[in-house]
Amino acid sequence: MANSFTSPEEYITSLPEERQEPMRKLRQIMLDNLPEGFEEGFNNMIHYVVPFSLYPAGYHCPPKQPLPFISLASQKNFIAVYHMGVYANEALHKWFVSEYPNHAKRKLDMGKSCLRLKKMEDIPYELIADLVSRMSPQDWIDLYEANYKR
Repeated sequence: MANSFTSPEEYITSLPEERQEPMRKLRQIMLDNLPEGFEEGFNNMIHYVVPFSLYPAGYHCPPKQPLPFISLASQKNFIAVYHMGVYANEALHKWFVSEYPNHAKRKLDMGKSCLRLKKMEDIPYELIADLVSRMSPQDWIDLYEANYKR
């Protein structure tokens, strides 16, 4: 969804009312639970990155962007939580998939890094808070370099 929003709050305020509170809660979960060092940004969606001050090389495509880690977006039919660590770390992925049924009534709807949250009343906030706390910026840098960096 192309837009001209310049901040996470402006983006959230533009969403349908039923999406605003879940997006605010998810954003606050990121701010409260991500390990120190990640930075919030905004570019068509809310994202959390490893800043250039910690990883000057940046993202391999393109290197002018900081290394992405997590993004939040309100898509047409769901809220998406894009977590690159779940995609790149098999143990983290297995843990999340096995824990999900203990925290949500509905079946997990997930792509490689995309958790699709379709029912606003069934978002597993506590599980997401636990997930985002499990990888530090240095953990993510090490994993990224081992798997993606050429």
